[in-house]
Amino acid sequence: MKKLVLYMFLAVLPLYANGQALSYKTIDNVYYYDSQAVEPTTYMKEKNLLDIYYPEGDHKVPVVIWFHGGGLTAGQKEIPSALKDKGFCVVGVGYRLSPNIKAETCIADATAAIAWVFKNIDRYNGDPNQIFVSGHSAGGYLALMAVLDKSWLQKYNLDSDLVAGLVPFSGHTITHFTIRKEQGIPGEQPIVDRLAPLYHVRKNAPPTLLITGDREKEMLGRYEENAYFYRMMKVAGHQDITLYEMDGYGHNMTHPAFPLLVDFVKSKSKVE
Repeated sequence: MKKLVLYMFLAVLPLYANGQALSYKTIDNVYYYDSQAVEPTTYMKEKNLLDIYYPEGDHKVPVVIWFHGGGLTAGQKEIPSALKDKGFCVVGVGYRLSPNIKAETCIADATAAIAWVFKNIDRYNGDPNQIFVSGHSAGGYLALMAVLDKSWLQKYNLDSDLVAGLVPFSGHTITHFTIRKEQGIPGEQPIVDRLAPLYHVRKNAPPTLLITGDREKEMLGRYEENAYFYRMMKVAGHQDITLYEMDGYGHNMTHPAFPLLVDFVKSKSKVE
């Protein structure tokens, strides 16, 4: 586990593929459910959309799937500016929100989006063998649940161990507080059940980078949740997991965390 104070001035440098500078395009509002398998409602057509930011050309690059935060009750899809021009595809995912649906449905939406990326991202120069799943807060929770509980992606005939890496930012590792609220359980009462990433710790999970804010500034026990998850993954035999604590930053710790995500993707893939 590592505690960091980050002061960074990042130069904007062009990335190259086959000796040429990369240029990027964005495709907005792609519906990611199979309309023949699941008849879309009006709300699904509004929320179950993703945006794709990708480099032009024929060079296959790593992919970052990004889930927004908002407690599973708010927020909207986004392509974080800190992930642009880094030499990989970025997929910003929208999903349905409580109380319009049960919060568990957010995991189903996240899984459907990941499955869509696996099956379609090669059309946007993304490498399906180098897909990284990330997100902030509720988005970090969705990233963890959709990948750690293998049953979600198995519904799409996909093995979640094919994910190249997991990078949750300040994600719940216990059962999400909105799911607990739906059950009449207060946010201060921790629960670990099948809807908790901690319930699904396993040796063969993808490489994982956990990032939280300062333990004295985070929401409730968010750092400690992640520290316990880190330890239990180690106990389970997982060999590639790291935990960073952003010293001096609270729950909104994305600014210093994004460079760690970028470095993680580059270290686990072929990006120079």
